[in-house]
Parts: sequence; C-alpha cells; structure tokens
Amino acid sequence: MAKMNIEQAWEFLFDRHNVIDKVNVDGLFRISATEINTIKEARLMAKFDQSSQLPQIFQKNKLSILPVTRGEYVIGRFATHKRVVYPAVKPIPVEIPSLQTLDYTNLYSEAAALLFAYNSGIIKDIMGNSNISFTVNGRMSSGSFEYKIEDFLNPKNTNKICVQNAQVEIDAGYESADAFCICEAKNVAAEEILIRQLYYPYRLWSAKISKPVIPVFLVFSNDVFHAFVYKFEDMYNYNSIKLLTHKAYTFANEDILLSEVIDLWKTTTRYTEPQITFPQADSFERVVDLMSVLADGGLTRDEVSLKYEFDGRQTNYYISITRQTNDLRNYEYIQLINK
Repeated sequence: MAKMNIEQAWEFLFDRHNVIDKVNVDGLFRISATEINTIKEARLMAKFDQSSQLPQIFQKNKLSILPVTRGEYVIGRFATHKRVVYPAVKPIPVEIPSLQTLDYTNLYSEAAALLFAYNSGIIKDIMGNSNISFTVNGRMSSGSFEYKIEDFLNPKNTNKICVQNAQVEIDAGYESADAFCICEAKNVAAEEILIRQLYYPYRLWSAKISKPVIPVFLVFSNDVFHAFVYKFEDMYNYNSIKLLTHKAYTFANEDILLSEVIDLWKTTTRYTEPQITFPQADSFERVVDLMSVLADGGLTRDEVSLKYEFDGRQTNYYISITRQTNDLRNYEYIQLINK
C-alpha cells in the first residue's frame, strides 16, 4: 500500500469501515489503534489539539475522535473543543528568578515555560498564594470512569462515553495544603482548548485524592503568561467546563519611551515597498511567536504545522509572512525548510 498522509489515511479508513453510516445509526464508531496502525501510526492519527487540525472528512461531517482505552478510540459528533478568548488586560509584573540554570530569554518549550511559571511565583498566585509543591507530570493511566458529551450539532443530545485505562498526559501538577492544580500548557497563543486534556486528568485525580482539583490552561506567548482557571460544574459532564478567572503575567514590563521609538526610527534603513502578496496570517501574536522560535533555529513546514497546531493553509500563510519579513529586514537567521 502506498504511503498516505493523515488526510488520505482517514479517508481510507472511513471508506473501509463505513464510518459515517455507522455514526448516523449508532451515534459513534469504535476503532482500535491496531486497525489504525495498519495504515499509519495511531498516535499521530488521533492528536488534534485544535479542531482546525481535524482531517477534512471529520470537519465536513462534524466529527471528532476521543480515546477510551489505551488501544481504542471512538468517533462521533462530539463537542470536544472550547474557544479560548484572551481578554485585554494589563499583565501583572513578576520577578525574574535569580537562578542561573533558568534562562528567561529561552522559554520556547512548554517545559521551560512551566518551570519559569513555578519558580517566578505565577503558579503560587494562581492557587491563592499558598505554599505549593510541583508533584506530578508525564503520562499515566486514566483509570475507569463514564461521562456524557454533547452532540456537536445539537447540544441537548448527549453521548455516553466509557473510559477504561486510557493514556493521560499531564504537563504539570501542583499541590497545596487545600487543592491540587492540573496544568495544560501551550507556548503558542492557542485559539481553542481540547477539553479532554483537562477533563481526563481531572477525573483521574478527583477519584484519587480528597482535595479539590483545579484545571488550569496556561499559555505563554510574546513574553506574557495567560492563566485560564476552569471548573467542571458537573463532574460527569465533559462540556460543563466553565471559566472562573483569567490572569496575565509578564516579566517584560519595562515602559517603551517615545524617545526610544524616535531613536529607532532614525537608525532604521527604509526601503521601497516591494510588490508582494499581502500575507493572510490573522494573528500578529502568532507571527511574533514564530519569529522568536525561528531566531533560535530553522523549522520544517511540518514542524511549523505541528508546533502551532495549523492546518496546511494556515502554515502557508505564516511561512509567507516570515519569508517576507526576512526579505524586508534581511534577517538571515530565519530559515524555513520546505518539503
């Protein structure tokens, strides 16, 4: 069988198993990782942190996919994602920790951002200025639980999902005297959260400990940490997630003076505007994110798509704008390897 990309592989599997008809009749379709692996690695075929990453056959039919065991998934019209809105608030300034091994100028990985958040006091502030300990991270088994999830087209309709020892990954867990915080981190300005990334760990730890479990989505972008603190109003309802509070933090809080802007303008070489296509990248924060990462080394097209959770069209837009910035400002360190 010829090598397929993820789009082609799912088209093939949907046709082989008559997935859409079975979802229409039964409400969901179960598929094993073993079956997916016959075409392409299941781990890659089922990871869609943003709904825009879902293959076209999923998007066209309003479908999504969820793990239910370590080796099985369900496909259905599930409302799996939630939109993330970034309020326009002034970030709270935080102290840069005086630690030689923690480089605040290089927080491009989620792990580095989480370590800075912990050591700078951001996590302590999120949890109410308690004494906290960093206690949990990595992959673990979900245990067994059931929940209901809304139909994407009709939220009044729900599907019952049974989970038994699915794989869960927690970016960080922090414990205080009176609460346990589970943290899902992104080092890009994500437009959505895949609720499962908070809900499965929430159910796992709610069954293991007596303390309240606080789900937090932590985003680091453009030198600003955004902390979205959630709660699940109904433990057994996947879609009962509710935003309690949002806080923003930064360590880059120096004011920019008018004199500095004037000096920069005077020392900038101006060029005649070239005849180029206007890029369609719609998030300046993500442009800055990408430029910052590229300053540290090149990325392939696929790596850009994976890191920023883009579909192919979005990747082209952002590659285009970084190329044009490179041409205009002669940033020789920006290199994209096109495949």
